[in-house]
Amino acid sequence: MKLEKLKKIDLRKAWNHEATDFTNWLAENENLSLLSNEIGIDINLTQTEASVGKFSVDILAEEENTGRKIIIENQLETTNHDHLGKVITYASGYDAEIMIWIVKDVRNKQKQAVNWLMNIPMIK
Repeated sequence: MKLEKLKKIDLRKAWNHEATDFTNWLAENENLSLLSNEIGIDINLTQTEASVGKFSVDILAEEENTGRKIIIENQLETTNHDHLGKVITYASGYDAEIMIWIVKDVRNKQKQAVNWLMNIPMIK
């Protein structure tokens, strides 16, 4: 077994462009499987850059056993209001029950907003 050292790098050096580089890398079976194992949800890819009106969610997927829709939004930077709005728009556009927002760092205001959204009672 060959072991290697982990080293911290600038995400933009590994993936220059979110949509063409990181999203395509994450959408590969092996990498989605690693994400699935990390969060405890079996993710099956449906489509990359899936259209929501004139916008596109990075990854549209489904949970393996339930068929629940999953949206994955990638942001190789610190969270911002623009991407928070995208996550909400994409989730509502596909009636997703699971939202995954992959980011470099989380600002407190976006974390607070997500926590608030998660605690709103759902009316159906």
